Amino acid sequence: MFSFNEIKKSLAASVWLMFLTFPILVIRVNTVENVVEWRWKNMVYAGAAAFIISFLANFLVKRKEAGNKNEKDKGNKETLFISQRLLNDKRFFFPALVVVTIFILSFPFLFSMYQTSIMSTALIYVMLGLGLNIVIGLAGLLDLGYVAFYAVGAYSYALLNHHFGITFWVALPIGGVLGAIFGIILGYPVLRLRGDYLAIVTLGFGEIIRLVLENWNAFSFGPSGISNIPRPDLFGIDLSLQANINFIYYILIGLVIFTIFVVNRLQNSRIGRAWIALREDEIACQAMGIDKAKTKLMAFALGATWAGMGGVVFAAKTTFINPASFTIWESVMILCIVVLGGMGSVIGVIVGAMVLILLPEYLRAFSEYRMLIFGTMLVTMMVFRPGGIIPDIRKKYTFEEKDK
Repeated sequence: MFSFNEIKKSLAASVWLMFLTFPILVIRVNTVENVVEWRWKNMVYAGAAAFIISFLANFLVKRKEAGNKNEKDKGNKETLFISQRLLNDKRFFFPALVVVTIFILSFPFLFSMYQTSIMSTALIYVMLGLGLNIVIGLAGLLDLGYVAFYAVGAYSYALLNHHFGITFWVALPIGGVLGAIFGIILGYPVLRLRGDYLAIVTLGFGEIIRLVLENWNAFSFGPSGISNIPRPDLFGIDLSLQANINFIYYILIGLVIFTIFVVNRLQNSRIGRAWIALREDEIACQAMGIDKAKTKLMAFALGATWAGMGGVVFAAKTTFINPASFTIWESVMILCIVVLGGMGSVIGVIVGAMVLILLPEYLRAFSEYRMLIFGTMLVTMMVFRPGGIIPDIRKKYTFEEKDK
């Protein structure tokens, strides 16, 4: 059942991990008593955990490889069957819709202000993930500078309000338009690039925006950022802190529903099919008469639009922004949301955002190991479910001949 070779590999991985982590886990210098403490138990625990994890991983990978070759297709069919039944069967769909709607609308009244604020942050990342899903999941363009459009939206509201007194409701569409403009500015020079080269250029664009915001003090107030950004108003009524947080939550619910509606319509439209064709085979897509340049620019512009609006809401929610809020790690987080949830899948992106944003908040007791848990979860997903938590199911059109 278990071969000696598997045990040998797991043992080697355990010994190698103990060797690499020896200075960190075992040696501790006590500066108060000027002594060196040797914590051998930590090395034993790390070695045992590495052996168990490595052994289980090898066993599961071997079992997966030895399984049915059509297991992936079978899983996709089962996922498609379940999703179709939930969406088409009124006995399941409408009761589930009513329950989810009641829960969403009553969330601020059931939970504390802190929980509502966390959920609002997760909803912002849902918007960002759905926007990036257009660029990566549908068009297949690897964008690592997506946080730049997020920053453009946030700073557009902060600066317009600071200099001209522009309100949130006016700044929201302006942030989306500015995000689209910057998306076109980024997309035009990279029309000929693909793959890793595209990722490097977009990464550089994101860093350029951050460095400009950090060093152009006369324009963006530099590292000190912009404070006292007004929250959204409700017909000029002054709201308390809790009422304002609840109001932002409901604004985000509306924006997320609008985003889902637009992304779904785009995915099933002519431009959506062009994006999918571009993702699958760029040369064949161009040979079929699709304008590659126009298709890429529309993907960058539409994806950046949602990032711009998300930035406006983020600035209104936090009332303070600075360049440190828009680092490369934000782009990586949004990318992980799309990949973990399922590229091209709207429901998958929503689930991925909830998992990656809410889970760290509820695992603060394990704050020292959060990144380890996060990395392990991503590696496990890439090995055993590369399509994501809820992968996108390609639709198939079949024509059945009627009996004469």
